[in-house]
Amino acid sequence: MLGAGLLAQAQPEKVIFDTDCAFFSDDGAALVMLLQRPRQVEMLGLTVVPGNLWPRQGAEYMFHILRLMKRPETPLHLGAQAPLLHSPSMAQRENRQWGPIEYMGAFAANPAKVDPPFGGKFSGLTPARQHAVDFLIETIVRSPGQVTLLALGPMTNLAIALRLRPDLEAKIRRLVFMGGAVHVRNYDSRAAEFNFWFDPEAAQAVLRSAIPQKTMFGLDICNRAQIRKTHFDQIVAVKTPITELFREDMGNRNPGFLKKPGAQTYIWDCLAAGYLLDPSFVTKRETAYLDVNTVFGKDYGAVTLLDRSLAPQATPVEVMLDLDFARYFALYKTLLTTSLSREGGF
Repeated sequence: MLGAGLLAQAQPEKVIFDTDCAFFSDDGAALVMLLQRPRQVEMLGLTVVPGNLWPRQGAEYMFHILRLMKRPETPLHLGAQAPLLHSPSMAQRENRQWGPIEYMGAFAANPAKVDPPFGGKFSGLTPARQHAVDFLIETIVRSPGQVTLLALGPMTNLAIALRLRPDLEAKIRRLVFMGGAVHVRNYDSRAAEFNFWFDPEAAQAVLRSAIPQKTMFGLDICNRAQIRKTHFDQIVAVKTPITELFREDMGNRNPGFLKKPGAQTYIWDCLAAGYLLDPSFVTKRETAYLDVNTVFGKDYGAVTLLDRSLAPQATPVEVMLDLDFARYFALYKTLLTTSLSREGGF
């Protein structure tokens, strides 16, 4: 009996990686972190949602990272092609009337345009034929109570899945997500964090759901995970294809450390990914029933407290508030600078 218990504990966590993608940081770096730990995480597949990028562009960047990590066989499924209701024209009105909005994500891009990843060559990989929503439903139903969903972008794919199959809520092991803000505001002083703002209706559907465990990495904790050039330098000092991509993105793009050494940025999605590997870096948290403002206006997408009479089945959200950043950065640095071993990883 003891041996069986130890074996069960040693099994990797089954994870679906739901992402709005990026050139590299922050979604791509989160993917690298999890792929570096195959003994802890079994990557069931990637599901792509619009947010930072439109899905076709985002998929190409993720494929590039999968190739660098020697995991091109990992299935990638395209999902929703747009938020449930939010649209570029709505975002433009928000920007004029209640802005300025400093970051518009995919709303500022052409959905038909796809650029090659770093290096100038397309990956040559193609998405799986199965739609991301169908993949989510099928995978969770096949392994009830065993699948963790790591949601790093807007909640569109998950919200659609829950609408198609309400019974899915109880079958998800846990949801760990980056999004929202409870006690703080966005960096441009708006109430809504980007992922929730991009698709408020989807975020509301998920927060009102009965998923047994919901763990939130919002701006409350992310604002405390600040990256400066000294951190950047430690990672790029190690020369690997991954750190080269990291250098290009954070060095020449955002925040541009190579041109602006006094710049700073934050860790967002990678905090949620790191939590699956070492939750001990979180030092403060609280639990609350949460909702999302879906009234079109200056607070569209902001987190509010839930009126539980509107969703009596809703489960609470565990909100992460603070961290031991030195402990977290040691993990982050190690996973981004160590070459992957396909035979075992760490």
